[in-house]
Amino acid sequence: MIKVLFVCLGNICRSPMAEAIFRDMVAKRKLEDKISVDSAGTGNWHVGEPPHSGTQKLLTDKKISFEGLKARQITETDLSAYGYVIGMDAENIGNLQQLAGNTPVEHVARLMDYVPGSEVQDVPDPYFTGNFDEVYAMVKEGCTHLLDEIVERENL
Repeated sequence: MIKVLFVCLGNICRSPMAEAIFRDMVAKRKLEDKISVDSAGTGNWHVGEPPHSGTQKLLTDKKISFEGLKARQITETDLSAYGYVIGMDAENIGNLQQLAGNTPVEHVARLMDYVPGSEVQDVPDPYFTGNFDEVYAMVKEGCTHLLDEIVERENL
């Protein structure tokens, strides 16, 4: 099973949005038996909470399920359990590298690293910007390219 983990700061906006979008894409390609998806936050402020109301509204409007999603904090074990650990911005990547300590983390990358020619590296946090539509567009594009790469790399 190929395991993908999306990571942001509090696990209520960007990473659960990415998890829901990616799950939807995986299901549409009938790859649920080959790819599992989860999300987590580097901070613990929102543990146990559902996605932010802005994320919920956007996903509802796009007819993408977020059923069962609850914020959780990433653990050191997650870094070895997931083959793809996808951060939303440079701060998330730094936090993940700090969590890893001396353990190599070649499987950790930013979501926008998967978008060829992207001039933007970080997905902005709509918790602070309020721009959930912009984030959705970026996350959807990043997830599309990530899934294509996984399918090709893993021979699915």
